[in-house]
Amino acid sequence: MSANGAVWGRVRSRLRAFPERLAACGAEAAAYGRCVQASTAPGGRLSKDFCAREFEALRSCFAAAAKKTLEGGC
Repeated sequence: MSANGAVWGRVRSRLRAFPERLAACGAEAAAYGRCVQASTAPGGRLSKDFCAREFEALRSCFAAAAKKTLEGGC
């Protein structure tokens, strides 16, 4: 395999691992979803930064998953 082929092989393996790592963020995704759902329900008032805390937790989890994927860690 050429050097270029080896690089693409590593990239493909990282991309394959990414969905599994994102799956670890299920609790954060559920919390954010509940917040948005509650704020858009009848009588709810969705406004900027209403679910900021939940969104930040989800973003941090995604960032950690991406970092693990890039580092090739498990």
